[in-house]
Amino acid sequence: MKKQVLLTAAVMSVTSVMAQKINYPQAPKDNTVDTYFGVKVADPYRPLENDSSKATAEWVKKENEVTQQYLARIPFRSKLFQRMKELANYEKLSAPSYNKAIGKWLFYKNNGLQNQSVLYVMDHLGDEKNARILLDPNKLSEDGTVALKSISFSHNGKYAAYAISRSGSDWEEFYVMNPQTGELLDDHIMWAKFSGAAWQGDGFYYSAYDAPVKGHEYSNVNAVQKIYYHKIGTPQSEDQLFYQNPANPMRFYSVSTNEDETMMFLYESGAGSGNCVYVRDLRKPNSQFIQMTSNLDLQYSLVQTIGDKMYFLTNDGAPKNRLMVTDVEHPGFNEWKTLVPESKDMLEDVTFVDGKMILNYMKDASNHAFVYDLDGKQLAEIKLPTVGSAAFYGKKDRKEVFYSFSSFTIPSSIYQYDIASNESKVYATPKVKFRSSDYVTEQVFYPSKDGTRVPLFITYKKGLKRNGKNPVYLYGYGGFNIAMPPYFASNRIPFLENGGIYAQACLRGGSEYGEEWHLAGTKLHKQNVFDDFISAGEWLITNKYTSKDYLAIVGGSNGGLLVGACMTQRPDLFKVCIPQVGVMDMLRYHKFTIGWNWAPDYGTSADSKEMFEYLRSYSPLHNLRPGTHYPATLITTADHDDRVVPAHSFKFAATLQACNAGDTPVLIRIDTKAGHGSGKPLSKQLEEQADIYGFILYNMGLKY
Repeated sequence: MKKQVLLTAAVMSVTSVMAQKINYPQAPKDNTVDTYFGVKVADPYRPLENDSSKATAEWVKKENEVTQQYLARIPFRSKLFQRMKELANYEKLSAPSYNKAIGKWLFYKNNGLQNQSVLYVMDHLGDEKNARILLDPNKLSEDGTVALKSISFSHNGKYAAYAISRSGSDWEEFYVMNPQTGELLDDHIMWAKFSGAAWQGDGFYYSAYDAPVKGHEYSNVNAVQKIYYHKIGTPQSEDQLFYQNPANPMRFYSVSTNEDETMMFLYESGAGSGNCVYVRDLRKPNSQFIQMTSNLDLQYSLVQTIGDKMYFLTNDGAPKNRLMVTDVEHPGFNEWKTLVPESKDMLEDVTFVDGKMILNYMKDASNHAFVYDLDGKQLAEIKLPTVGSAAFYGKKDRKEVFYSFSSFTIPSSIYQYDIASNESKVYATPKVKFRSSDYVTEQVFYPSKDGTRVPLFITYKKGLKRNGKNPVYLYGYGGFNIAMPPYFASNRIPFLENGGIYAQACLRGGSEYGEEWHLAGTKLHKQNVFDDFISAGEWLITNKYTSKDYLAIVGGSNGGLLVGACMTQRPDLFKVCIPQVGVMDMLRYHKFTIGWNWAPDYGTSADSKEMFEYLRSYSPLHNLRPGTHYPATLITTADHDDRVVPAHSFKFAATLQACNAGDTPVLIRIDTKAGHGSGKPLSKQLEEQADIYGFILYNMGLKY
């Protein structure tokens, strides 16, 4: 019999919803005061920045005990987790990709509840049933906390270099294997970060930092990224230093080579919203890099090389991107030619396949794709299944084209596209234990505080009544030129199938409408992002989708900052707040790991008095006020998060617990052997999501 679960408003006593007054552990404090442009700013919880101190460890332990005790009182916690687990237990396939170097097809598959997806190889397209495992990350650790970050095959097909991360850290280790036999070689590289493997001959280039100070591997600033060349069969100690730029220590450097190993590209980024590109002709002995671009605030993405030609996607002179072409004899940007000019919609990606190009555009935060010839002439539009997100895969010299497609209610499916007939057919579609036809997604446009028109996706079960009593999970990001298109997540389904609404706002700061939309949510315009999110909540209330008693806001990383800023500016508007791995201290964020890389979006407290004052005006940590009634809050972070260090969440939690005048819980969930989110094993993802959704429902007086 199919199990029916109902989400109903329950008459729950104050003691069962809010529980007794929580006794929070005392956080370590000192008398630290910083001075910015003559202004003194206290930072009493500075000791929590020391991630290796005994006092911090003890506080973390006690906070986790308080959090787990609270979550254990949620009567439907286990039931919710089991339903999420049931929904996540479906086969997930990636699009197949042909690898010319080894003459095989590769794809990733997860049988259902595997912590990490497995890399398979097959001799012929469509022969998944006879595919063999090339690399199974699940065998690299007992608890699934070792993740495969990337794999790169030598152009001669003899080797494959793959990078792993441990416990969610951004630090990467490289290993090398024989892709024909699966034999693991002796090569092992440590302390790489944000790096690929760029092959040249029987070796590859990678980007790394000097080994960090022991005990502070996940918090100290990363400076002077270096590029090395590793010769297969030699120890890392003999790797050749290829490039470094100590004059600009807070920048990223990496190289790539084309398939024919005729060109090498050097990329420089980190000092702006974009990057610089250099090219070197490898056919010429002792050739040097030639600078192609010079504006670190603009983006230049190499899409393809064909012979001497280089194709770039760029927003230089085109805020919504254009496709340009040049050749190795005319590398300077002033000699580039426009192949496909800027459109009214955002050009997201270009895929070369069988002498054609597929251009993938974003219109109002969803994808629309077109086929072009190599002269830049549009030939056809690719009809996608419905409103959603598509990503295309193909090779410039092969006919096969695949794309993945998903929406809020459609799990990621793989389609094979035929250019000649302009038709798509399903290649692989998952079987998830729910009926997508029971749900509807609508897109609305609401006015922000300054009148700007902002897109909002709203997904719910058919038959929903707009009576102001529906629980809403409002999600946003709003930064770093990252769009928020439709995408599927099975953990939302229990919330949706029982009357909840999932709302996703496409805020300024993202890439939905190009670089102008991005810049409108950066630096001295960052408040626009918070206004957009607050306005989304107000619109949902005004239009009777929900009320302030049933409105939860959620966001991670820069989205954690978003939640933190909005809950401090409008604590009256939200019932529950979930800031995940958030940037909470806007005055000191640039002093940890690679936080300096966020300065193009945020600015720093050292830039000017105006920038300092602006950052302080919205910094979540610095806008908590004693005696204020704050919403029920569950802060999440992890011990190996070296992207946004846990100190942000630690200090915010300690301060919020001290300031909150209400009876609402203020909890911090500190995961172990986990990082910022990338590579997190499925088991940990499900546990965290069950706790988040359970906390939201419980504090709205609802039950599952």
